[in-house]
Amino acid sequence: MYITGFALLIGFVLDLIIGDPQGWWHPIRLIGNLISYGEKAIRKIVPKTARGEFIGGILLVILVSGLSTLVPLALVILAGKIHWGLKLALESIMCYYLLATKSLKDESMKVHTALMTGDIEKSRYAVSMIVGRDTKSLTEEGVTKAAVETVAENTSDGILAPMLFMAIGGPVLGFFYKSVNTMDSMVGYIEEPYTHFGTFPAKLDDVLNYIPARISAFLMIFATIFVGMDTKNAWKMYFRDRYNHASPNSAHTEAVMAGALDIQLAGDAYYFGVLHKKKTIGDPIRPIEIDDIKKANKLLYGAAIVSIIVFLAIRFAIVYFI
Repeated sequence: MYITGFALLIGFVLDLIIGDPQGWWHPIRLIGNLISYGEKAIRKIVPKTARGEFIGGILLVILVSGLSTLVPLALVILAGKIHWGLKLALESIMCYYLLATKSLKDESMKVHTALMTGDIEKSRYAVSMIVGRDTKSLTEEGVTKAAVETVAENTSDGILAPMLFMAIGGPVLGFFYKSVNTMDSMVGYIEEPYTHFGTFPAKLDDVLNYIPARISAFLMIFATIFVGMDTKNAWKMYFRDRYNHASPNSAHTEAVMAGALDIQLAGDAYYFGVLHKKKTIGDPIRPIEIDDIKKANKLLYGAAIVSIIVFLAIRFAIVYFI
C-alpha cells in the first residue's frame, strides 16, 4: 500500500523535472489513437440515428476505459509478483505519464513567448494547440485569456484530478480517469458529428470530475496564500461564479483563477464556427495582460505542490491506521 504513495511522489517529481515526454508510445497518445480507431469502427456498426450514435458512445467508453484500465492493472499485478522494486518503478513511471504540470506550463508559455514577439498569427497557432475553441479571429487579449483559462481548467483535469485518483487507487485508477477525460476532449462536443455520439463520454467525465473540480478549487484558493495572490477575491469569485459555465465543473477552477488574478475570464467563444454565448467569470478589476499567463502558471505550481502534500498525507495516514 505504501508503494503507491511513494510512486505518486516519484512520478510527481519526475514530471516537474523532465516534463511530459513526446512520442507515439506515450500511453495517453495510445489512448487517443484507440479512441480514434474505436470511433471509426463503432460508427460502422451502429445505426446512424440519435439512439444508435448514443449507444455507440457507450460502446466507445466500454472499449477505451476497459482496455486503458485492464492493461495497466495486469502490468502492475505482474510486476508485483516479480519484485516490489519493479512494481515501484513501474507505478512511478505510470504516475509520471499521467501528470502534466510542466507540460501545461511549457505549452502555455509558448503562447506567452509568441505574444511577446507581437506575432498574432503565431500566438493564435500556439494557443490552438491547447484549447478546443476556434482561434483564427482571436485578438491579443483573446489569446491571452484563452491561455489563462486552459491553465485554470487543466490545473484540475490534467494534474490535481488524476493526482487525486492515483492517491485513491494508484495509477490503474488514474488511467481509468485519463481515458474518460481524453474521450471527453476528443468526442465530448455538442456539435455534429458528436452531438449524440459524445453524450455519454461527456456526462461520465462530468461525473468523474464533480468532486475533484471542487477539491481542486479549494486547494487553489489555499495555494494563493503561498504564491502571493488575491486570496480574498479568489474565494469571492469562486462562490459567485463557479457555475458560470455550461459544464458543471469547468468554472470552479476558472473562477478561482480569475479572482486570484483580479481579471475577468470566459465570455462568448466560437467552436467549430458556431458562436457560443457564455457568461463571464470574475470581475475586470484590471485589464488582462500577457504576463497573466506566467501568473496563472505560478498558481498552477503552487496548487500542485499543495495538493501532492495533502493527498499523500491522507493516503499515508489511511494506510498507517488501517
